[in-house]
Amino acid sequence: MANNKIANPAPLGLAGFALTTFVLSFYNAEILSTGEAIVFPLALFYGGLAQFMAGMWEFKTGNTFGATAFTSYGAWWMFFALFEYSITLGWIDLGANAATSVGLVLIAWGIFTFYMWLGTFKLNRALWLIFLTLWITFFLLALGDLVAPKFGILGGYMGIICALIAWYTSAAEIINDVSDETVLPLGEKNISA
Repeated sequence: MANNKIANPAPLGLAGFALTTFVLSFYNAEILSTGEAIVFPLALFYGGLAQFMAGMWEFKTGNTFGATAFTSYGAWWMFFALFEYSITLGWIDLGANAATSVGLVLIAWGIFTFYMWLGTFKLNRALWLIFLTLWITFFLLALGDLVAPKFGILGGYMGIICALIAWYTSAAEIINDVSDETVLPLGEKNISA
């Protein structure tokens, strides 16, 4: 008997985002101080490629929000992996403007994430929380580069919270789907009402 059900790519995208964000955030929060290079391949393949592919599959399902989010953040992780790897190998050197340049990129991602968060007001509470904590994370990390490192450390802790919420959301999507019932709630839709 053929199953004509189209698989939901969101749990994959959320899992790739959550795991990569979780690991990187331990370094941003300065919980771990060495071994950050482990994040580069993770960011390239799971946070980057898998999430980017989930975004492409979201286009196929007609989900503009999911397609935009997963494709964009997948590309972000691929950028991050290439950028950090290039710095490590000495391929690029931003010189005296390094912190300002990185801060600018983080602000830009914070702006993008903020308007994506506005789009979640018509979705569910779990997605609303992911994007809320993510735009705060980006702005705190930017302040860490532009103002004082303590903000970046706070951004690392906020990133851990964001990752845990994304993992919960991924798990809920999977467990609820295979159970054919709501085992893990995601919160009601249209939370702006």
